[in-house]
Amino acid sequence: MPGERVAVITGASSGIGEATARLLARDGWKCVLLARRGDRLEALAEEVDGEWELCDVRNRAQVDDVAARVLERHPAIALLVNNAGVPGRGTFVSTSPETVERVLETNYYGGVWCSRAFLPGLRAAAAERRAHLVNVVSVAGTIAFAPAGPYAASKHAQLAFSRSLAATLRSEGILVHTLLPGFVETEGFKPRTTLSSGVMRRFVLDSEDVARAIAKAVRRGRRELTVPWFPYRPVSVFQAVFPGVLARLVGRYGYRPGVHD
Repeated sequence: MPGERVAVITGASSGIGEATARLLARDGWKCVLLARRGDRLEALAEEVDGEWELCDVRNRAQVDDVAARVLERHPAIALLVNNAGVPGRGTFVSTSPETVERVLETNYYGGVWCSRAFLPGLRAAAAERRAHLVNVVSVAGTIAFAPAGPYAASKHAQLAFSRSLAATLRSEGILVHTLLPGFVETEGFKPRTTLSSGVMRRFVLDSEDVARAIAKAVRRGRRELTVPWFPYRPVSVFQAVFPGVLARLVGRYGYRPGVHD
């Protein structure tokens, strides 16, 4: 439809992606939902009057095919939310090689492939008005959390990618937003029960909190947003200034015994 604002959301079948789709739909966006679970996507798309496509963001060829179909229907994409991600609990010593590969392919490469595939749609939207690309990273992108080593490494890579992309696309009218949420309670990750530290459990977010932060970043043009600001932003700065000290501190915390990826 003419004048319709189209948003593409990856990892939309649950958690942050699902909450973001509901919020954006209420704000008048036409949402195109991408994920691997068709039954969940179909139900949500019907609820928010959106569209859905099966897509495993690790598969570059599949991402390109899906993007081609979406762009044929919607040549201009005003918002892309790179949200698809998987946890990676465990250290680099204890985690299987397959888990390391899966986490990196989903959390880092997935965002790269989707950004490249949907870039023509973002450029088309930017030609008429500003377009937005949101990378849902994590505070793990700034804090090397030892008990989730593969996850933290993938998020460090994703953060560098997001910042680099922001500089690359700035002159084209495409605003890249980097979102850095702390621990989030989702279907596949339950930090309120799995984290060993009671202090850390106090700052766990819900998916709806992150969805509101995404909408806020887009609405206000915020380029990088840590949610919640305290305690994560000060700790991120501390990591950069005193990496050895923080490494000793975070090494004392982790997940309760028996919790695995």
